[in-house]
Amino acid sequence: MNPRRLLVALLAALLLSGGVTYFLTRRINGRPAPAQTTQKYVAASRPLQAGEVLKPENLTLVEWPAKMPLEGAFTKIEEVSGRAVIYPVATRQPVLEEYLAVVGSGIGLTVKIPEGMRAASVRSDEIIGVAGFLFPGSHVDVLVTFRSDTIPTPATQIVLQDVEVLTVGQKIEPEPGGKAENVGVVTLLLNPEDAQKIVLASTQGTIHFVLRNGADRGRVAAVPVRVAEISGGARSPDTAPAGRAHGAAKHAYEVETIMGDKHVTSQFE
Repeated sequence: MNPRRLLVALLAALLLSGGVTYFLTRRINGRPAPAQTTQKYVAASRPLQAGEVLKPENLTLVEWPAKMPLEGAFTKIEEVSGRAVIYPVATRQPVLEEYLAVVGSGIGLTVKIPEGMRAASVRSDEIIGVAGFLFPGSHVDVLVTFRSDTIPTPATQIVLQDVEVLTVGQKIEPEPGGKAENVGVVTLLLNPEDAQKIVLASTQGTIHFVLRNGADRGRVAAVPVRVAEISGGARSPDTAPAGRAHGAAKHAYEVETIMGDKHVTSQFE
């Protein structure tokens, strides 16, 4: 075979392979990069309790579908480190802005107190306090039984209605499984005016709690109840119905006449 013709064939083959390689490289480099399918968000590396301060060792990054972005989520651990959580967070659950207390609001119970509200702790009767079935997050009415030298007849009255329980004893989260526990001190979430009422009431009588349905936000007229009304006796003059008051007025005077062994009673209107 002619060496010159062989050399020409080899050169042609090299040129052809180089052109094909160049063409394919341009096509591959010109393609858009594949879209990112996941996004990393900051999540808890272990279960976190309400009031706990976030630390880098308690946080991790988890993969999340990019097509389902999380509103209020964080992409960097340093963005949330040092802040406290308001609600419990499960392992590998993304940490959202709504789960965190405002920066500078403190730690522990303080993070669960909204702006403008107050937390007040009061002692209650353990039995009448619904026998231990009070949990953080329960809603109650607060009753006070007044007894003093200036009040001749003991009376019980509702002083606060639909009050949220913040803590029961030292617990700010319910026991797993709803286990009942008798405690003597309960912390309530109140506005400043109601906080004053509960403190004054605690010095004037005995405080009791009555549990409400979680969905019940209704209010009732707070009318004092006295011993006479639960023992079947007559109502006090200020609570007696008007009709009965008029009936009593028809026999306002009664005269008893004693003549020897005879007793005669006469009534006058």
